[in-house]
Amino acid sequence: MMFDRAYRQRLEADLARWEADGVITPAALGAIRASLPPLSPGFNIAVVVAIVGGLLIAAAFLAFVAAHWIEIARLSRLAMLFAGIFIAHGLGGWFARSGQPVLADLSAAVGALIFGAAIALIGQMYHLGGDFAGGMLLWAMGALAAAALTGSRGALAVALATAVIWSWMRVFETNVPHFEFAVFWLLAAGLALAWNSRAAAHLVAVAALPWWIACSFQPNFDFRPSFVLANGAVLLFGGGLALAASASDRAARAGAVFSTYGAFSLAGVAILEATLASEFVRPPDGLVNQPLWTISCGVAGVIFAFAATAMTRRAGTAFAASAIGLVLIAVAIWTPRQSGGPWLAYAALLCAMLCLVVSGMLDAARPRIVAGWLGIAGVIAAITWAVKGSLLNRSIFLAVAGMVAVALALVLNRLMPRSRE
Repeated sequence: MMFDRAYRQRLEADLARWEADGVITPAALGAIRASLPPLSPGFNIAVVVAIVGGLLIAAAFLAFVAAHWIEIARLSRLAMLFAGIFIAHGLGGWFARSGQPVLADLSAAVGALIFGAAIALIGQMYHLGGDFAGGMLLWAMGALAAAALTGSRGALAVALATAVIWSWMRVFETNVPHFEFAVFWLLAAGLALAWNSRAAAHLVAVAALPWWIACSFQPNFDFRPSFVLANGAVLLFGGGLALAASASDRAARAGAVFSTYGAFSLAGVAILEATLASEFVRPPDGLVNQPLWTISCGVAGVIFAFAATAMTRRAGTAFAASAIGLVLIAVAIWTPRQSGGPWLAYAALLCAMLCLVVSGMLDAARPRIVAGWLGIAGVIAAITWAVKGSLLNRSIFLAVAGMVAVALALVLNRLMPRSRE
């Protein structure tokens, strides 16, 4: 909602300037404004005060109940819990009919939170089994159902947060990747696409990151965390590029969000790989006996990226696909058995981050530009301050890389005016 409002403000300023410069006629200006959909009502002073008042009343109610919880009969406790859920959703329906979508969304989220509290309190009252992960799954499913029925982004946030906690609990219990979370995540992603909501897409993209982090630190894996994280970042980035290149507006909006998180994840992986490239934590077996599902995710991300390049035929997408490929090469080929320092890995990572910056500049995608520059800075810092290896060799490598970059810049500076002609 905030992004749409900011875009409309920039558009109005551009339209006024274009009309003043004579670029468009007043009739064309009126036609453009008439074709724009109405903005949904946002936050105002009354809404903010109402939210604060509602939170204070809810806090007072919870404090009163907590103070007298033991004195209240069990049936009365159950009635109060269910009443809280029904009241929250009833208020949400009333706010929705009154044209207050923000308060309606907040009410649905509060109802989802009360539902989770009810699960915990009922388990405590009746001394049910101590499967906390199962309780979190039940909470997540209830919140997801509430989100699907009400269209509440807040309820979706509650569902994804509890699902992440459920997944992490299962991971710590079994010490294996928790693939069941992927099913829940896909259902949430389907909701985000159905709603055509950037806010929901952001929530879904953020929820994917903790799962990949949990998978990367499994004791049963013989490969470094950067390998698993790289495949996850590649899948998120490549999949986002493919969605953004599709003809569907819903998929394109979600893909733009996913590719943003994928770009920053790719930069983080590049920094992590540069930091660990000269350390001893990587086993010397390369890709042998590595989980097939992890490698498959990376391959799928590369396929998605190059498919997006074929669909868009844009140089920016091609550079993004090149960045993906170079990061995968860097995390896969280098092993400590090779003689000398990890110069090939360093060169591949620097080229990948440079490709990411160029991709963002060609496609006017500012998040990719920021992610690429952060990646370049992090990789250079990791190379400079590496614990192992010769400092002289690192300085020579950085000097050579800098001279190559300057030479490339001079060549591009000569070619670019000709290409404009």
